[in-house]
Amino acid sequence: MSPKILVADDEPNIVISLEYLLKREGYTVVVARDGEETLAAIRREQPDLVLLDVMMPKKTGFEVCQEVRADDTLQSIKILMLTAKGRDTDVSKGMALGADAYMTKPFATRELVQKVAAMLGSGA
Repeated sequence: MSPKILVADDEPNIVISLEYLLKREGYTVVVARDGEETLAAIRREQPDLVLLDVMMPKKTGFEVCQEVRADDTLQSIKILMLTAKGRDTDVSKGMALGADAYMTKPFATRELVQKVAAMLGSGA
């Protein structure tokens, strides 16, 4: 079975492009558009990786990351934070809350695909 990736972002254009890109690479893709929906989808779908936007309605990506890391049953899920907030303090905060990696927007799609493959252990 192909790895399952949850795309959590409230920006429709980003969701559409990431979903297309990841499906083309052979991944199963699930989408959530706000923080609460993201947490529900993580618990329901148990994805291998979450592409998590920081600035979302209802709960921020930081809050989602913190809740996932506090839940023992979700420890194996990898989190890649995607955000326009690229300041060192934002990156540090995301990593401190348990994100496995961090990419700032805009990002090169090829770079993202390589990062995802590396995080899932499927080469680049």
